[in-house]
Formats: sequence, C-alpha cells, structure tokens
Amino acid sequence: MTSPIDKLREYGYELPMPKAPVATYVPITRTGNIVYVSGQISSGEGGVMTGLLGDTMNVVQGGNAAELAAVNFLSQLVHSAGLDLNKVRVLKLTVFVASTPDFAEHHLVANGCSNLIVGVLGEKGRHARSAIGMAALPLGAAVEVEGIVEVEG
Repeated sequence: MTSPIDKLREYGYELPMPKAPVATYVPITRTGNIVYVSGQISSGEGGVMTGLLGDTMNVVQGGNAAELAAVNFLSQLVHSAGLDLNKVRVLKLTVFVASTPDFAEHHLVANGCSNLIVGVLGEKGRHARSAIGMAALPLGAAVEVEGIVEVEG
C-alpha cells in the first residue's frame, strides 16, 4: 500500500517544513480529535505564487496555486500538528481565490486543492468545500486554503 507521502511524491512534491506565521495566529489548533488548520497560501520553493484570477492568471494556473496551498495544508498537519496522514480524515476545506469581480470559476480553481487532497489521502480526503472569491489575499497570494480534519484514535 502506497503511503500518503509517497502519493504526494507522485504529484512531484516533497512535504515542506511549514513557514512560520506572519501575523498573530497559530497554524493549527486542536480540540479532542478535531484539528483546525489556519489558511495556507500558494507558496513553494519559488516563493509565493501571486496573481489575480480573471486578470493575470487563468484557471489552470489558479489550480496549480491551489495545489501548492494544499501541499502546505498537509505540511501543517504533519509538522505542526504531528499527525500521521494515514490517521486523518478531511472534513471541510475553504478555498479562497484572489479574483476579479466578474471571475466565476472559483470552483474549478479549488479543484486543484481538492484533487491533490483526495489523490494523496484517498477516501479519507473527500471533503465538504467552499470556494470563495476575494479581492486580495495575504502576501498577494493567488489562493489560500483552510480546513478542518478529524484524527482517528
């Protein structure tokens, strides 16, 4: 059986060490078997993936940004919460998309995040989701993802 980390590698990603918060918040909070993950932006080795959907970015580029944010989401679960990805179930994701007022394909951008999460975690990655357009996101990021997970045991 392929591990979630190995599946992530199949997508071409290594699980990065999470970046420290740049404001007054914690990356995760936990109560019982529920973990809340603070917003994770579209950043990777090349820095923050910035842009505005409907202006400087298309849906494919936005989906790639959402995928990066999903990798950072998983990184927080492993490195900040100390969780084994085999023992988590994603309950809800909220995907914020920096976009022009007339952009209407937030759901397609958010699929970049959802597809990676489900691809890495399988059925335990299937989740409820909201995709929301925003005028701007922190550090000019194109996408930000936050979520709620349940921990087994």
